[in-house]
Amino acid sequence: MSNSEVKAKGRLTTRTVAMPADTNPAGDIFGGWVVSQMDIAAGICAGQRAQSRVVTVALDGMSFIRPVKVGDILGVYTRVESVGRTSMNIMVEAWVRRGRIGHREKVTEGLFKFVAIDESGHSTPIPNEEDLPDYVTHGFEEF
Repeated sequence: MSNSEVKAKGRLTTRTVAMPADTNPAGDIFGGWVVSQMDIAAGICAGQRAQSRVVTVALDGMSFIRPVKVGDILGVYTRVESVGRTSMNIMVEAWVRRGRIGHREKVTEGLFKFVAIDESGHSTPIPNEEDLPDYVTHGFEEF
């Protein structure tokens, strides 16, 4: 099965266009920009699951599979992998649509770890799944 036939796992959380200002010296989109977009999407997912403020504490297993080019639409998909008492792991996949209308392929994936915090910046318990609003759990089925 080709990469373009494989479906993204998780919920489409953010989408943006890669711009010329975000390129590295080789003319590809800078990897740090892609990681930043992934962290933003993972933070949205984690914040909704925690129903509180969250902070990124670790990034594990980052894989850059293909370069991102100027004009590509970057879609970032997220899913909750695991939840502890105050922390959670969010799996993130970044996919592009080449040249805004071209074929689709996965370019990056990584596991982001977040901790839920209260207004004082102290870790706080993450609610049980059954206590969450519907918008948080709806759409997280496997595709």
